[in-house]
Amino acid sequence: MHLKATIKTFVVFSFMSLTTLPSAAQDLLARQAPIDKKMKAIDTLALNALLEKEQWESPAADLYEEWSNKYTHKVSPLPDEFRINLRGFCMPTPSRVITSNFGARWGRMHKGLDIKVYTGDTIRAAFTGKVRIVRYDANGYGKYVVIRHDNGLETIYGHLSKQLVAENQNVRAGDVIGLGGNTGRSTGSHLHFETRLCGVALNPALFFDFRAQDVTCDTYVFRKSTINRESAQATRLRGKNDQNGYSREDVVGKEQASASRRTEDNSNASSSYSGATRYHKVEAGETVYSIARKHGLTVEEFCRINHINKNMRIRPGQILKY
Repeated sequence: MHLKATIKTFVVFSFMSLTTLPSAAQDLLARQAPIDKKMKAIDTLALNALLEKEQWESPAADLYEEWSNKYTHKVSPLPDEFRINLRGFCMPTPSRVITSNFGARWGRMHKGLDIKVYTGDTIRAAFTGKVRIVRYDANGYGKYVVIRHDNGLETIYGHLSKQLVAENQNVRAGDVIGLGGNTGRSTGSHLHFETRLCGVALNPALFFDFRAQDVTCDTYVFRKSTINRESAQATRLRGKNDQNGYSREDVVGKEQASASRRTEDNSNASSSYSGATRYHKVEAGETVYSIARKHGLTVEEFCRINHINKNMRIRPGQILKY
């Protein structure tokens, strides 16, 4: 009798245990779900951070075989088709005047657009990326900068009077990278602007409309089979037009043109004129006082423009306004 009762109790207990196991397992899974979700979110953030770091270290690494500061441009095989994201851009200069088109010129290939700027005008990075070259070429680009961008393009800014970035420096679209000039093989102050894909020069007018101060589209699809035809069409639509009737003032606006004329006429003229904002790259040994005097400003004016204190310690390479 006692044995039967024991067996009965054991059977009942076993049955109850079996019926409760799925419920316990479900409870465990339910408790684990939020943890799994959090871990997944953490993994995603970590992955995105890693990808962003890799992108900063070597932009467009999936398109280029290497990152090198040795060569200005090195041609590698072009993809048959490649999508170029043009969002998040900044026009390199507010100038709307194109003085020379992409293409054959004077018996040789002109591999960029020439944009009218004046010595000292601000030049900005067209897209986010990383500076690959900062160099001087007496027989060509003069002082120039090459930037490789996240979207696969490389942009070249030539004939600068001053370079304000360093090699391997990360830049955002719109960051100041230099000042317009007339260095190298140049017959007058202007910006020589190139856009390259895998080292191959492409017509900047495919991507930029300087007269409209805008990009041509959000996304441009490069195709080997149609690039020559599209380049010629881009020149017709957005290239140099001798009939456009632009005046000097259209280059950067009336106030900035007036400031440029002053600078050209008298390099020692006072910079307190409120027209154009210019930039000074701090060199070793310079102080707030010496820079202010150099540009004809009082220390108070110079500090107010830069939102700094006159006793602030400045460092070589720092960019200040005047």
